[in-house]
Amino acid sequence: MGQEFTINSSAIETKINQLLPSQGGAGAGIDFSASTMIVPIIDLTESAEGSNVRQDLQTALSFNGITAQQVINATVTMVNTTGYYRIFGACNMDVGGVLFFQLNDGTTTKNFNVVVCLESGSIVNLDFVVFLGAGESLICVSEGTTARFQGCSKQIADVNGNLTSVS
Repeated sequence: MGQEFTINSSAIETKINQLLPSQGGAGAGIDFSASTMIVPIIDLTESAEGSNVRQDLQTALSFNGITAQQVINATVTMVNTTGYYRIFGACNMDVGGVLFFQLNDGTTTKNFNVVVCLESGSIVNLDFVVFLGAGESLICVSEGTTARFQGCSKQIADVNGNLTSVS
């Protein structure tokens, strides 16, 4: 059986009131206590659950987890659902080819990645992560047949940052 001790320390009381302001007005004269008994605390929330798969492996591409994308001489909305997405693929380009990756919030479009070809037959590998909030979308624009994107998109986390499982 553990022993109970009363702690009467104004320094500790001041520090607790500073760190935990909601406890500050509890009333004067309340003492803190301690015990020599070990009381285990078990966190049963999902955040404590963890995973058997490493975080980097949860971002792996899989047959059911990806959406294949091909953009040639077109404007394609690649993703328009909230969350974090990995975009992976290659641009096959001829001289003069230009490929734009854009984020759009419904009213404004921003180019964030522009691939320009200076040498015929160039291949540029791409692998990046984007975040889409409510009403936002990821767009790929290929100007003409000289710039082609072939790849995929995969959601790696929801809008709150919770990793999605590999499927």
